[in-house]
Formats: sequence, C-alpha cells, structure tokens
Amino acid sequence: MKTLERRTGIALWRQVADQIRQGVITGLQTNDRLPAEAELAARFGVNRHTVRSAISALEKEGIVRAEQGRGTFLNDRKRLKYPIGQRTRFSSGLENQARTRTGKLISSQTCSAPLKVSEALALTSGSMVVRLETVSSADGIPVSAATSWFEAARFSEIAEVYAQTGSITSSLMLLGVPDYTRKSTGIQARHASNEDLDLLALSPGAIVLTTEAIDIDAEAKPVLFGQSRFAADRVELAIENTVFSSPQAAS
Repeated sequence: MKTLERRTGIALWRQVADQIRQGVITGLQTNDRLPAEAELAARFGVNRHTVRSAISALEKEGIVRAEQGRGTFLNDRKRLKYPIGQRTRFSSGLENQARTRTGKLISSQTCSAPLKVSEALALTSGSMVVRLETVSSADGIPVSAATSWFEAARFSEIAEVYAQTGSITSSLMLLGVPDYTRKSTGIQARHASNEDLDLLALSPGAIVLTTEAIDIDAEAKPVLFGQSRFAADRVELAIENTVFSSPQAAS
C-alpha cells in the first residue's frame, strides 16, 4: 500500500479515495465488502472521518455502494474500451459496448487562436478558430468531455451542425470532410478539475485520462485540435498499433 503524502496540498481523504479507487487494497473483487472504517483508518494512518469522506466520494462516483446494516461494497468496475488509432471515433469505437452513444454541445465560441492551437492547426498567428465544448455519453452516462478547435474560415458552421448531429465525424462530413485520420495523440492522467467534475458527474478526487490530439484530412491538412478528458473509472484507452507523439499534458 502506498504511503500517504502529507503537506503536499492533496487532501488525505482524496489520497485514500485514490488508493481504494485504483485497487491498492488487494484481494477485493466485485461485490466484495470493504474493510470497516476503523480498519481502513488504521491501514492508512488517518482518522475515521477522513475514511468516511473518501468513501462518500467513491459512493457518489458509483465505485462503491453502501448497504444499510451490511457495510460498503465494491461495485463492478468494468470499463468501456475506447480505441485510439488511425481513425479514432467515439460512436463507432463504442458501438459494440454501449446501446446509445451521444454528443452534447455545451458551448461554442469564435475567437483568435491561442499560439498552441494555431501551431497545431498550421494557422498563422491571430487566425480565427471555432472552439467547441462538448460532452459525450454512453448509455446516458457521461464518459468524456472535450475542447475542440477548428479553423473558422473553413468550419464556421461547425457549432450549429454539431448541435444537430451530436457527432464530430458527421459534422465534418456535412462540411466537406468525408474522412480524417489521427496525426498524433498525447495521453496523461490527472485529478479532474472542478469543471470536469460537473460535466462528467464525478466526485472530488476523481481521476481523468487526458488526450491531446490532432486530426488531418486526406491532404494532410489539420482539421481538428482537441483536448479530451475521460472518466478513468468508466473508460480504458486502448492504443492501437500505430505511431503517436510523446505524451503531453492537456492545458
């Protein structure tokens, strides 16, 4: 069991929740009962209130469930496998794992491209881009939130089209891009931000897997620069046999 780190700025209850979430307590299987609060407190070297806060957060996430008079049990932790390869698509990637796959537009904005975005999209400094904030769900459960940028001169209607289709692939097809492929993907893991907690219905301390990707059209021109956050307890990223950039942090 990993020793908790004090005076790091990360609350002890969050560290306890992370360790339970990541399966550090060995021997637990789906539907097994967690050790009692007092035992967990002794294991982690914290008080029972800290353990109680950690379990409360995990219960909100659906990692564990409390049964009156019986204790707290570990729920099924089976994750969706999301393939990342030459053609990375949300709907088709999960079609055999979820009955419904939907995308929702949270907000959109046309603005001057930040330096990182203009470089990723091969645009000149100060070019205008369309920024979309979206959430994708499988069987009604949010699994990823994304920030995506598109060249405004080429995709000025992307927000309106996406609001109708709920699909990046379908939207690009309607706007003249019948196919696109993945140029690069960087992957990291971090604690969810407050915004991601809200968008993905997670509790404080939850882990998200972040991807930063560039997609290109048939002429190798960038069509999309995206930063996505996946709920780590709901999704497993499956890297296909292809070439990607080195992992980099999503900003």
